[in-house]
Amino acid sequence: MDLPQDLTLFLALFVSCIILFSSLKTFWSRGKLPPGPTPLPLLGNALKVGSDIANSLMKLSEKYGDVFTVYLGSRPVVVVTGYKLVREIYLDKGDEFLNRGDMPAFNYFYKDSGFVFNFNMKRWRDIRRFSLSALRDFGFGKRSSEDVIREETNHVVEAFKNYKESFIDPQHTLSKAFYNVIFSMMFGHRHDYEEKEMVTNMAYIHEAFVTICSSWGQVFELFPSLMSYIPGPHQKINKLLGKLSQYVDSRVKMNQKTLDPNNPRDYVDAFLIKIEKEKIKPDSEFNMKNLIASTLQIFFAAVETMSTTTTYSLLVLMKYPDVLAKVHKEIDQIIGRNREPTLQDRNHMPYTEAMVHEMQRFIDLIPMGLPRRTTKEVTLKGYTLPQGTQIYPMLTSVLKDPTCFKYPKEFNPENFLNKKGEFKKNDAFMPLALGKRICLGEALVRMELFLFLVSILQNFDLKSPVPPEELDITPNVSGLGNFPKPYKMAFIPR
Repeated sequence: MDLPQDLTLFLALFVSCIILFSSLKTFWSRGKLPPGPTPLPLLGNALKVGSDIANSLMKLSEKYGDVFTVYLGSRPVVVVTGYKLVREIYLDKGDEFLNRGDMPAFNYFYKDSGFVFNFNMKRWRDIRRFSLSALRDFGFGKRSSEDVIREETNHVVEAFKNYKESFIDPQHTLSKAFYNVIFSMMFGHRHDYEEKEMVTNMAYIHEAFVTICSSWGQVFELFPSLMSYIPGPHQKINKLLGKLSQYVDSRVKMNQKTLDPNNPRDYVDAFLIKIEKEKIKPDSEFNMKNLIASTLQIFFAAVETMSTTTTYSLLVLMKYPDVLAKVHKEIDQIIGRNREPTLQDRNHMPYTEAMVHEMQRFIDLIPMGLPRRTTKEVTLKGYTLPQGTQIYPMLTSVLKDPTCFKYPKEFNPENFLNKKGEFKKNDAFMPLALGKRICLGEALVRMELFLFLVSILQNFDLKSPVPPEELDITPNVSGLGNFPKPYKMAFIPR
């Protein structure tokens, strides 16, 4: 049935007005921000950014400099690259860039609850401060957590021995180990590697993170309002996070039944006690909704960060057998093959310590960093950014900054060694950001990475089914996170 001519004209004018208004609004806001590629109405710079946001933004920086503006749909974002300016955001002017920017895939699910992905500064401060204190009480990043990690490295070594030199995907076993480390701190105990509950939750965590970082996930980042109604793989994100949230809720209820307010066993117990203490405060951030969200956010990040980093590390070591040989030699000289590695060994193993740092730098796990938002009007490199301006501090540009690293684009532990072969710190090493919003588990990550890699390499040679030159170590996904391409390897007892 044909529409009446007047109605057709009205609809055409209405749509034209919307596009015109969107264009005027975009160009008006553009005048207050650093220059960048010209945005299109409604689409913004989507055609230039595409589905590979991180690499596209780095290419745009070659043309527009180290501070420029792009439009993700109608949403303006100031992109910042290079060590000096990213450090300014994280440290020198940290309080002025402290608020969290938009992360649609997580924002749609958490709805400002928890403390990692919310925009409420009081909530973030209160829950983060509490979480850091509570987790430290249960060994998070402290010497006492070394025993938990070392116990888990023993289980991993035994699991790899049981594969009897067959070619396997190591991520499944590694994920179970890192799941157990954080689970013991959050919920008070570990799982057997074959328990269905753990295997299922690991699959949910990995699938959710990979989907968020996929092309579909990145298009959702560009057009969240539209994509929330369009079918596709991105629709799984909410469902997977929902299943994980239901599981956390069930674990919290289990803790409630056996809670002793005078003897907290884990993070969940400590949070439940805090809720009870603050129930008379009308503005308290400690409630069941924030407990479940915060627990899931910590748990999710801890499992996926370590699993991906260690899996990627083993692939890179097979690609560089000369580096692997040097690490094996240092392990044999300092530790031998009979006693377990300890964190104290780091002080006597400069090459291995350099290798571990170089792994985090080279893997570049979160290339765009997590977005920030200005807390007030602020000046950055001569530009005045209004309060609420969204910022992408590009961590990949820091970790590969040629003014900071001798070998910025290749894997080389010498990036962290001086001429005498001693370990050398580098201020541009910030794989998990810096400042007040640095990853809560940054210290735990460094402990786990050293102890797991050294324990595995103490016990095994790494064997690839193809020659090293045929191994592809470029990321399989490059958006919010970098993942290794699927591969198999064999663990050969030494």
